[in-house]
Amino acid sequence: MDNELLRSHAGHVTRLTLNRTAKANALSASLVEALINAVEYAQTDGTRLLIFEGNGSHFCAGFDFTGYDEATEGELVLRFVRIEHLLQCVHHAPFATLALAHGKIFGAGADLVCACSTRIAAPGTTFRMPGLRFGLVLGTRRLAHRIGAEAARDILQTSRTFDSESAQKLGFITRIAAQSEWPALIEAARETSAALTQPARARLHEQTVIDTRDADMAALAQSASVPGLKERIRIFREAKT
Repeated sequence: MDNELLRSHAGHVTRLTLNRTAKANALSASLVEALINAVEYAQTDGTRLLIFEGNGSHFCAGFDFTGYDEATEGELVLRFVRIEHLLQCVHHAPFATLALAHGKIFGAGADLVCACSTRIAAPGTTFRMPGLRFGLVLGTRRLAHRIGAEAARDILQTSRTFDSESAQKLGFITRIAAQSEWPALIEAARETSAALTQPARARLHEQTVIDTRDADMAALAQSASVPGLKERIRIFREAKT
């Protein structure tokens, strides 16, 4: 659908709004490609602040499993690879990135929040990252770098749900703020992002963010390509329900 992702650009700020409200903004293949294209385009249009937000009741429900049983395992692997590519594009973007999170955030949706440089969540927001339940290694190093190896291991091996207060204590999010406060926080982020040119921001990022892209992609591809992915997903989904 053409309106799965809404894009607006004003000055040096680009806003990307996930707009699949009937699916809790779950990441369809087409939405992932639209996000990748938008993030890559933002590197060419003077963007210094890229904002991710979601319409409806939830920021993002993660991977869209609709019709997964009709897809080949190769098609599913490619979809997960493209999600990892999206997350890498966001995490290593040469500009500031801001996630505005709300609702119940699941799987790759939580990974998208984690990939951003600033991460704001509304009170009552919850996160869950259950990929290892069906053998998928996605974003593990980014999470460990963000909150520490021990905390990441606990969250991933238990796939437990954690709320915004716990997320802030862990460093998973940077701030809790009601949605009514977001416009002022966006304005503050806009002003901060203007302090550095895009080349200066990119150089700062290179010096302060560990680049594990090749290893992350290899780990994801290896885990996703183990035969039986569809069956593991089926078992996970049946257990969840």
